[in-house]
Amino acid sequence: MGRPLRSVIMRGGTSKAVFLKEADLPQDEAARTKTILQVFGSPDKRQIDGLGGADPLTSKLAIIGPARQGVERAKDTHITYTFGQVEIAHPDIDWYSLCGNISAAVGAFAIYEGMVVPTAPLTSVRCYNTNLDRVLTIEVPVENGRPLEAGDYVVPGVPGTGARIQVDFSDTAGGTTGALLPTGNPTDILTIPDFGEVEVTLIDTGNAHVFVRARDLGIKGTETAAEIDQNKPLIALLEKIRGAGAFRMGMVSSPEAARHESPATPLIGMVSEPADYHDAIADRTISADDVDVVSRLMFMQQMHKAYAATSTACTGVASQVPGTLVYEMTRPEARTALRNRREVRIGHPAGVIETETELEEVDGGYKVKRATVSRTARRIMEGYVFVPE
Repeated sequence: MGRPLRSVIMRGGTSKAVFLKEADLPQDEAARTKTILQVFGSPDKRQIDGLGGADPLTSKLAIIGPARQGVERAKDTHITYTFGQVEIAHPDIDWYSLCGNISAAVGAFAIYEGMVVPTAPLTSVRCYNTNLDRVLTIEVPVENGRPLEAGDYVVPGVPGTGARIQVDFSDTAGGTTGALLPTGNPTDILTIPDFGEVEVTLIDTGNAHVFVRARDLGIKGTETAAEIDQNKPLIALLEKIRGAGAFRMGMVSSPEAARHESPATPLIGMVSEPADYHDAIADRTISADDVDVVSRLMFMQQMHKAYAATSTACTGVASQVPGTLVYEMTRPEARTALRNRREVRIGHPAGVIETETELEEVDGGYKVKRATVSRTARRIMEGYVFVPE
């Protein structure tokens, strides 16, 4: 029998992660990486010998520790949170991105573990994220001293309903690249080998993102995940665009190196105007009247079956910045966050997700004052995972 390591598995939104405590992991970086890969069963496309779920949305890690001392940004926070995207078929962990879905579960985890004093009916957990050197504010409903899991909030792509947790990503603007608009422009032109020029929006909230018009890729923008994933030439093109965007934002050493140096971010979104489309998961029609913008998202070289929480916040912010491609595709009456707080509805493959956005014009640019995502979370398992000696 291997060495026991205490772990918790939690679902946050449409993702699932293994939660580990900082103090339980080796301090040596190489030993820590080896331990985590063994916990997940990587590298192996089935992750058969570990806790990984053989899918990018379930091969996720949250390392939780006490409030970080001596870090200015971590002042007045409750906990420290490091996110890891564990590669499935490669012995790597991406530490450069942030999962917003799992961030919702982080707030509940902190209360369950006694790291934050619960206050009914809502406990605000201030969390210092090491990946972006930014603070997340996670609002968790509480009852009888414990996170409330039962409720009537629906997250498309998640069975049933749950209690609504809100995560505010406003402090993450520029967290990866140093600026909300890394190049200072609402749009840029990238030259892609064997394709030509393509217009994109490069923007950084939650995670760095590249947005491109769906029609510029020869697609409608309302395709299902299966349709996109079967289109191998499109997948290859999207990865080239993502790499070029990452290089333009200063995230990687070359466009070709993006797949290895930063496989999870930037994420790439394909945006289009509101339209009717089929939700293959729930077998229903999403009406154009129920969305303000339509988007399809690539994550780890696969199409996201729903929509990432950080991407929800970023898409909402981009929809309110004049000149971006997302702003161009967004319903005109939904573009009012510069005047007041605005809820933006994003149509994705599994339904519709809303985000509250509020921006302020400052010195010729924009300050993000609010960028929220609502999720649900559930504690699934706690116990010990046995790490091979």
